[in-house]
Amino acid sequence: MDPSFEAQLREGEVTFTARDAALLKAIRETGSLNRAASTLGRSYSRAQKRLGELESAFGTLVERTRGGAGGGGSQVTEAGATLLARFERLETAFTAVAEVTETVIEGRVESRSGEIAVVETEAGPLSALVPPGVEEVAVGIRADAVTLHAPSDAPAAGGTSARNRFEGTVESITTGERVHQVNVDVGAATPLAALVTEKSRQRLGLEPGRPVVATVKATAARCTNAQS
Repeated sequence: MDPSFEAQLREGEVTFTARDAALLKAIRETGSLNRAASTLGRSYSRAQKRLGELESAFGTLVERTRGGAGGGGSQVTEAGATLLARFERLETAFTAVAEVTETVIEGRVESRSGEIAVVETEAGPLSALVPPGVEEVAVGIRADAVTLHAPSDAPAAGGTSARNRFEGTVESITTGERVHQVNVDVGAATPLAALVTEKSRQRLGLEPGRPVVATVKATAARCTNAQS
């Protein structure tokens, strides 16, 4: 599972992304698919083809008129406006979660190698970026930097660029529309929070009590002085 996320809505094999939302917004603002494509720096033919793909999955998103006194144009339909609103709610909710959810684990620096130090914590040793001259630290790990694996599929210790590997158990799940926050008990005072998509939640069978392995890159674990 990739720890980086973008808001997406899926219908069958078609995925509606931020790029598609920008196209609908531009059509709504300019009143024309042609002008919308030009505004976004896209070719008209590709924008038209993409709109057709989206409409095959999500229904009629744009109503087109030809010629006439008004010169024709394109207008976003009620279904298109509803899809845009739904996407924007998802994007806003995800952004809020991703920005504020951070697990903080306290520990003590045991050894250093340049900017990276090994910090001894309740959850075990943790490699992290540590400022010079700091010994007692608080390690902050963002939820979108944590990758979850099934124990049988987890990379071996040292077998991945994500140096930190924690075996734990799912404690709770805060569900969203397409993105969920999974809190994992890794032996620290605070559970380790991770963001997963609905597809990954189903694939991993995530539910309270489920054993998992969490991995985190050392560069994604950043320390501050715990005594400050």
